[in-house]
Amino acid sequence: MPQRGNRRELLAESAIEVLAREGGRGLTHRAIDREAGVPEGTTKNYHPTRSSLFIAVARHIAAEHTSALRELRERMPEGLNKNDIATLYATMLRRMVTDARSRFLALFELHLEGVRRPEVRSALGEIALANVDTTVHLHAAVGERISRRGGALLEAGMLGVALTMLSQPDDVVRQTGFDDAEALARALLSMTTTSGPVPGVLRGRAS
Repeated sequence: MPQRGNRRELLAESAIEVLAREGGRGLTHRAIDREAGVPEGTTKNYHPTRSSLFIAVARHIAAEHTSALRELRERMPEGLNKNDIATLYATMLRRMVTDARSRFLALFELHLEGVRRPEVRSALGEIALANVDTTVHLHAAVGERISRRGGALLEAGMLGVALTMLSQPDDVVRQTGFDDAEALARALLSMTTTSGPVPGVLRGRAS
């Protein structure tokens, strides 16, 4: 159960859990009210239509995600190296299928909704661009080149790998090596990066 704080945040967090568990069809006002433990009709007062529900969830996840990435860029430790980057992406893959499972299942559902709802697509675009900017920034800091297209390919690869890890039977995941987050992360990085000096890097920061 989400913590009871700001009412809009409570409803958004509850909607994420419902979306992850029930899928797009299960995202209803009543389901969110029940998940949040609020009186029936509360969610509808904030988000009158199902379309507005999807948009609210997408914006909530986008705001949270872009804020976290901005903090990561601003607080990037000195002495970061290539192995640290690989470990970071491996950790992200593990979180996608464990601690942050609900969020990423909800995100996958939002990608489907984004095909039909421009406002949801816009929020997903914010997430994608934040991911690309952070990827370029991190790789520049360790002397690796990655283009914005490469960053976008890496993001798409991470999402695709996580989706496979979440949706395939456990024995298939093991047989295909998709249970090794470290190896998967390194494979994705090797396909999208090029070693070499990166112009504009000063003290581990990309200017």
